Amino acid sequence: MPFTKFTNLDFDQIKISIKDYLRANTTFTDFDFEGSNFSTLIDTLAYNTYITAFNSNMIVNESFLDSATLRENVVSLAKNIGYTPRSRKAAIANITFSVTVPNDTETVTLQPGLICIGRNDDTAYTFCRSESVTTTVNNNTATFSDIDIFQGTFLTRLFTVDTSINQKFVLDNSYIDTSTIRVYVRGVNETGLGQEYSLVDNIVNLSKDSKIFFIQEVQDERYELIFGDGLLGKKLENESIITVRY
Repeated sequence: MPFTKFTNLDFDQIKISIKDYLRANTTFTDFDFEGSNFSTLIDTLAYNTYITAFNSNMIVNESFLDSATLRENVVSLAKNIGYTPRSRKAAIANITFSVTVPNDTETVTLQPGLICIGRNDDTAYTFCRSESVTTTVNNNTATFSDIDIFQGTFLTRLFTVDTSINQKFVLDNSYIDTSTIRVYVRGVNETGLGQEYSLVDNIVNLSKDSKIFFIQEVQDERYELIFGDGLLGKKLENESIITVRY
Protein backbone atom coordinates (compact mmCIF):
# COMPACT_ATOMS: atom_id res chain seq x y z
CA MET A 1 0.00 0.00 0.00
CA PRO A 2 1.55 3.32 -1.04
CA PHE A 3 2.07 6.09 1.48
CA THR A 4 -0.07 9.21 1.05
CA LYS A 5 0.76 12.60 2.56
CA PHE A 6 -2.20 14.19 4.33
CA THR A 7 -1.51 17.88 4.01
CA ASN A 8 -5.09 19.20 3.71
CA LEU A 9 -6.88 21.13 6.44
CA ASP A 10 -10.31 20.83 4.81
CA PHE A 11 -12.56 18.03 6.11
CA ASP A 12 -13.89 16.98 2.69
CA GLN A 13 -10.42 16.96 1.17
CA ILE A 14 -9.17 14.79 4.00
CA LYS A 15 -11.99 12.29 3.33
CA ILE A 16 -11.05 12.15 -0.35
CA SER A 17 -7.41 11.57 0.56
CA ILE A 18 -8.35 8.71 2.90
CA LYS A 19 -10.53 7.06 0.23
CA ASP A 20 -7.79 7.37 -2.38
CA TYR A 21 -5.38 5.85 0.12
CA LEU A 22 -7.69 2.86 0.73
CA ARG A 23 -8.44 2.35 -2.98
CA ALA A 24 -4.71 1.97 -3.57
CA ASN A 25 -4.99 -1.30 -1.64
CA THR A 26 -6.21 -4.16 -3.87
CA THR A 27 -8.54 -5.33 -1.09
CA PHE A 28 -10.65 -2.17 -1.43
CA THR A 29 -10.31 -1.57 -5.17
CA ASP A 30 -14.03 -1.96 -6.00
CA PHE A 31 -15.36 -1.16 -2.53
CA ASP A 32 -18.36 1.20 -2.26
CA PHE A 33 -17.24 3.73 0.34
CA GLU A 34 -20.38 5.88 0.01
CA GLY A 35 -23.07 3.22 0.42
CA SER A 36 -21.63 1.22 3.30
CA ASN A 37 -21.13 1.57 7.02
CA PHE A 38 -17.47 1.97 6.24
CA SER A 39 -18.33 5.58 5.32
CA THR A 40 -19.01 6.32 9.00
CA LEU A 41 -15.57 5.02 9.96
CA ILE A 42 -13.99 7.19 7.26
CA ASP A 43 -15.90 10.23 8.57
CA THR A 44 -14.60 9.52 12.08
CA LEU A 45 -11.05 9.12 10.85
CA ALA A 46 -11.30 12.29 8.74
CA TYR A 47 -12.69 14.24 11.69
CA ASN A 48 -9.88 13.05 13.95
CA THR A 49 -7.29 13.93 11.29
CA TYR A 50 -8.89 17.35 10.81
CA ILE A 51 -8.77 18.17 14.55
CA THR A 52 -5.19 16.91 14.84
CA ALA A 53 -4.08 18.95 11.83
CA PHE A 54 -5.81 22.07 13.17
CA ASN A 55 -4.23 21.72 16.62
CA SER A 56 -0.81 21.07 15.12
CA ASN A 57 -1.15 24.17 12.97
CA MET A 58 -2.10 26.30 16.00
CA ILE A 59 0.79 24.91 18.06
CA VAL A 60 3.28 25.73 15.32
CA ASN A 61 1.86 29.25 15.01
CA GLU A 62 2.29 29.82 18.75
CA SER A 63 5.98 28.89 18.44
CA PHE A 64 6.86 32.02 16.45
CA LEU A 65 6.66 35.64 17.53
CA ASP A 66 5.12 36.77 14.23
CA SER A 67 2.17 34.37 14.41
CA ALA A 68 1.58 33.80 18.15
CA THR A 69 -1.74 35.08 19.48
CA LEU A 70 -1.78 34.06 23.16
CA ARG A 71 -0.22 36.71 25.38
CA GLU A 72 1.82 34.34 27.53
CA ASN A 73 3.35 32.76 24.42
CA VAL A 74 4.20 36.18 22.95
CA VAL A 75 5.75 37.21 26.28
CA SER A 76 7.77 33.99 26.48
CA LEU A 77 9.12 34.46 22.95
CA ALA A 78 9.87 38.14 23.56
CA LYS A 79 11.84 37.14 26.66
CA ASN A 80 14.38 35.43 24.37
CA ILE A 81 15.29 38.80 22.84
CA GLY A 82 15.44 40.60 26.19
CA TYR A 83 12.11 42.40 25.95
CA THR A 84 9.70 42.77 28.87
CA PRO A 85 6.23 44.05 27.91
CA ARG A 86 4.89 47.12 29.67
CA SER A 87 2.54 46.41 32.52
CA ARG A 88 -0.86 47.94 32.99
CA LYS A 89 -0.76 51.52 34.27
CA ALA A 90 -2.78 52.77 37.20
CA ALA A 91 -4.57 56.09 36.98
CA ILE A 92 -2.56 58.81 38.78
CA ALA A 93 -3.85 61.82 40.68
CA ASN A 94 -1.62 64.65 41.86
CA ILE A 95 -2.82 66.13 45.14
CA THR A 96 -1.82 68.74 47.70
CA PHE A 97 -3.20 68.83 51.24
CA SER A 98 -2.34 70.14 54.70
CA VAL A 99 -2.52 68.59 58.16
CA THR A 100 -2.63 70.43 61.49
CA VAL A 101 -0.26 68.87 64.02
CA PRO A 102 0.78 69.51 67.67
CA ASN A 103 3.35 72.19 68.52
CA ASP A 104 6.21 69.81 69.30
CA THR A 105 6.07 68.02 65.93
CA GLU A 106 8.89 68.78 63.50
CA THR A 107 8.14 66.41 60.63
CA VAL A 108 5.17 64.35 59.46
CA THR A 109 5.45 61.15 57.39
CA LEU A 110 2.73 59.93 55.07
CA GLN A 111 2.94 56.15 55.29
CA PRO A 112 2.36 53.78 52.35
CA GLY A 113 -1.18 52.56 51.93
CA LEU A 114 -4.62 54.03 51.46
CA ILE A 115 -4.57 57.79 50.89
CA CYS A 116 -8.10 58.67 49.85
CA ILE A 117 -11.26 57.42 48.16
CA GLY A 118 -12.76 59.40 45.30
CA ARG A 119 -16.27 59.10 43.93
CA ASN A 120 -17.69 59.84 40.50
CA ASP A 121 -21.06 58.79 39.05
CA ASP A 122 -21.80 56.60 42.09
CA THR A 123 -18.50 54.73 41.63
CA ALA A 124 -15.79 54.75 44.30
CA TYR A 125 -12.11 54.88 43.34
CA THR A 126 -9.38 53.98 45.84
CA PHE A 127 -6.02 55.78 45.66
CA CYS A 128 -2.87 54.57 47.42
CA ARG A 129 0.90 54.99 47.59
CA SER A 130 3.58 52.30 47.85
CA GLU A 131 6.25 54.52 49.44
CA SER A 132 6.34 57.03 52.27
CA VAL A 133 6.63 60.82 52.00
CA THR A 134 8.01 63.09 54.74
CA THR A 135 7.47 66.84 55.03
CA THR A 136 8.42 69.49 57.58
CA VAL A 137 6.02 71.33 59.88
CA ASN A 138 5.61 75.09 59.66
CA ASN A 139 3.33 76.93 62.09
CA ASN A 140 1.74 73.68 63.22
CA THR A 141 0.87 72.80 59.63
CA ALA A 142 2.37 70.00 57.56
CA THR A 143 1.77 70.50 53.84
CA PHE A 144 2.17 67.70 51.33
CA SER A 145 2.56 69.25 47.90
CA ASP A 146 2.29 67.58 44.49
CA ILE A 147 1.93 64.04 45.83
CA ASP A 148 1.26 61.37 43.21
CA ILE A 149 -1.29 58.78 44.27
CA PHE A 150 -2.24 55.69 42.28
CA GLN A 151 -5.63 54.15 41.74
CA GLY A 152 -5.84 50.63 43.11
CA THR A 153 -5.31 48.60 46.27
CA PHE A 154 -2.08 48.76 48.25
CA LEU A 155 -0.62 45.29 48.89
CA THR A 156 2.38 43.91 50.75
CA ARG A 157 4.00 40.53 50.10
CA LEU A 158 6.69 38.91 52.26
CA PHE A 159 9.15 36.25 51.16
CA THR A 160 11.65 34.34 53.29
CA VAL A 161 14.74 33.46 51.28
CA ASP A 162 15.68 29.78 51.15
CA THR A 163 18.91 29.31 49.22
CA SER A 164 18.70 25.50 49.43
CA ILE A 165 16.03 25.40 46.71
CA ASN A 166 15.44 27.02 43.33
CA GLN A 167 13.13 29.62 44.82
CA LYS A 168 10.92 31.88 42.72
CA PHE A 169 9.46 35.17 43.95
CA VAL A 170 6.14 35.54 42.13
CA LEU A 171 3.61 38.23 42.97
CA ASP A 172 0.25 36.48 43.01
CA ASN A 173 -1.85 39.42 41.80
CA SER A 174 -2.50 40.08 38.13
CA TYR A 175 -2.56 43.47 36.39
CA ILE A 176 0.11 45.10 38.59
CA ASP A 177 1.51 48.50 37.73
CA THR A 178 5.18 47.57 37.91
CA SER A 179 6.23 51.20 38.32
CA THR A 180 4.77 51.12 41.85
CA ILE A 181 6.75 48.07 43.01
CA ARG A 182 9.07 48.79 45.96
CA VAL A 183 11.37 46.06 47.26
CA TYR A 184 13.20 45.93 50.58
CA VAL A 185 15.53 43.19 51.78
CA ARG A 186 16.20 42.70 55.49
CA GLY A 187 19.16 40.59 56.54
CA VAL A 188 19.06 38.10 59.39
CA ASN A 189 20.61 40.56 61.87
CA GLU A 190 18.85 43.68 60.59
CA THR A 191 15.71 45.40 61.81
CA GLY A 192 12.99 47.37 60.08
CA LEU A 193 12.34 47.02 56.38
CA GLY A 194 16.00 46.63 55.49
CA GLN A 195 17.73 47.98 52.40
CA GLU A 196 15.79 49.13 49.36
CA TYR A 197 16.52 47.39 46.06
CA SER A 198 16.10 49.16 42.73
CA LEU A 199 14.44 47.87 39.57
CA VAL A 200 16.76 47.80 36.55
CA ASP A 201 16.25 46.72 32.96
CA ASN A 202 19.84 46.14 31.87
CA ILE A 203 23.11 44.81 33.28
CA VAL A 204 25.32 47.76 32.33
CA ASN A 205 27.43 49.08 35.23
CA LEU A 206 26.22 46.40 37.64
CA SER A 207 28.59 44.91 40.19
CA LYS A 208 28.39 42.02 42.66
CA ASP A 209 27.23 44.45 45.36
CA SER A 210 24.51 46.23 43.37
CA LYS A 211 21.19 46.14 45.23
CA ILE A 212 18.95 45.50 42.26
CA PHE A 213 16.21 43.25 40.96
CA PHE A 214 14.68 42.44 37.60
CA ILE A 215 11.10 41.57 36.74
CA GLN A 216 9.64 39.25 34.15
CA GLU A 217 6.05 38.49 33.27
CA VAL A 218 4.82 34.95 33.87
CA GLN A 219 1.39 33.33 33.49
CA ASP A 220 -1.84 35.33 33.76
CA GLU A 221 -0.04 38.70 33.67
CA ARG A 222 1.66 38.10 37.00
CA TYR A 223 5.24 39.12 37.66
CA GLU A 224 8.30 37.36 39.03
CA LEU A 225 11.11 39.18 40.82
CA ILE A 226 14.65 38.10 39.95
CA PHE A 227 17.60 39.08 42.15
CA GLY A 228 21.35 39.10 41.63
CA ASP A 229 23.55 36.03 41.62
CA GLY A 230 26.65 37.54 43.25
CA LEU A 231 28.17 38.46 39.88
CA LEU A 232 25.52 40.75 38.47
CA GLY A 233 23.76 42.15 41.49
CA LYS A 234 23.97 41.29 45.17
CA LYS A 235 23.06 37.71 46.02
CA LEU A 236 20.36 37.21 48.63
CA GLU A 237 21.37 35.76 51.98
CA ASN A 238 19.68 32.69 53.36
CA GLU A 239 16.73 33.45 55.70
CA SER A 240 16.68 37.12 54.77
CA ILE A 241 13.23 38.72 54.44
CA ILE A 242 11.98 40.33 51.24
CA THR A 243 9.21 42.91 51.61
CA VAL A 244 7.42 43.86 48.39
CA ARG A 245 5.02 46.79 48.33
CA TYR A 246 2.92 47.48 45.27
